[in-house]
Amino acid sequence: MSLLNAATQARGNAHAPYSNFKVGAAVKTAGGGVFAGCNVENVAYPEGTCAEAGAIAAMVAAGEREIVEALVIADAPMPVTPCGGCRQKLAEFAGPDVKITMLTTQGEKLVMTMAELLPGSFSTEHLENT
Repeated sequence: MSLLNAATQARGNAHAPYSNFKVGAAVKTAGGGVFAGCNVENVAYPEGTCAEAGAIAAMVAAGEREIVEALVIADAPMPVTPCGGCRQKLAEFAGPDVKITMLTTQGEKLVMTMAELLPGSFSTEHLENT
């Protein structure tokens, strides 16, 4: 399944009764796997999860650890970038040159590398003295 199809299908299953803002995400791994996630809101508002986090969790649960491409789709006037927390989550498994595609449901597209999306990311290099 393509990243776009996986993310679009996942977006359709999003649980967004409070914001009505459905997001789908999909990641492709070095092993060729495609894993998708959607946002899941909760009435205790900060307890929801983002689509990117769901896709990453599915990937890790399947035993994969390396993202080679990612895609996020939402119904918005412009492509929606991952939130700060999800940028760091993506950076945990995606190298700086990994392509991150952000799309609107109308087809507007923004493509950035992981390094462009999260310059100065926190990494294992920061932990070398521990």
